[in-house]
Amino acid sequence: MTTAPATRVATSDARPKARGRNRERWASARIYISAAIIVLWCLLPAYWMIVTAFRDVGFTFDSTPFFRHTTLDNFATVFSTNMGNHFGRALTNSLIIGTVTTAIALLVGISTAYALARLNFRGKYLVLGFILGASMFPGVALVTPLFQLFTNLSWIGTYQALIIPYISFVLPLTVYILTSFFREMPWELEEAARIDGCTRGQAFRRVIMPLAAPGIFTTAILAFIAAWNEYLIASQLTNDQTQTVTVAIASFAGAQPHQDPYTAVMAAGTVVTVPLVIMVLIFQRRIVSGLTAGAVK
Repeated sequence: MTTAPATRVATSDARPKARGRNRERWASARIYISAAIIVLWCLLPAYWMIVTAFRDVGFTFDSTPFFRHTTLDNFATVFSTNMGNHFGRALTNSLIIGTVTTAIALLVGISTAYALARLNFRGKYLVLGFILGASMFPGVALVTPLFQLFTNLSWIGTYQALIIPYISFVLPLTVYILTSFFREMPWELEEAARIDGCTRGQAFRRVIMPLAAPGIFTTAILAFIAAWNEYLIASQLTNDQTQTVTVAIASFAGAQPHQDPYTAVMAAGTVVTVPLVIMVLIFQRRIVSGLTAGAVK
């Protein structure tokens, strides 16, 4: 007599559990589907760039999505100077400008971020708002005044004509990331070091800086990439001797007088992009930990 009611109760209990499991499975499936769409959306252009970079010029517009008619001639064209392309020199220029910009931005940004995060002084939030507001200023509005200023100083075609504007672009990002990072670090570590006899500067160098290494490393990577990829300012303030990789790619000449150097441009883009991607993949744990540390209580 009690078998039927017990069966109905068990069935009614099992249905919500089954629905809950189905919802969990569908939620997990949606996460994986969304991640796959994002990965494909981001990687397919890069994949097509690499495929085209290795493709023979005669098959430039071949729609085959795989490596066919492969050749290394495009990379030889990129580094050849016979057609007026000086890509190797442009790589050196971008490396020097990006490294100097990142070093100066970190040197100034670390001190500024520490002061904004750790010290209490009048107008602190006004200073932080001013720094963040400067990063929102459109770069195109600065081209004409910078060109006029550096022309009067005879700086057009020099490294400092790019390094100084790049610092102004990179520094707000540096201060913003490091301020958030320093703000979330426990005060007790610094206080313990000062109780042991360290000054504030010694506590900063011996305790805070080693612990802040992930955030500093992340900031350095982002600052370098921002300086490396900039084109607008570089296209106006450089000459043939100091042009960066972005300007060099935009001014590529093909093997024929009226030939569009599409495959050579893709090869140059591969040379510029792939090393950065490899570097990010190698240090991805440090980068992720640096970006997320400031958001974890």
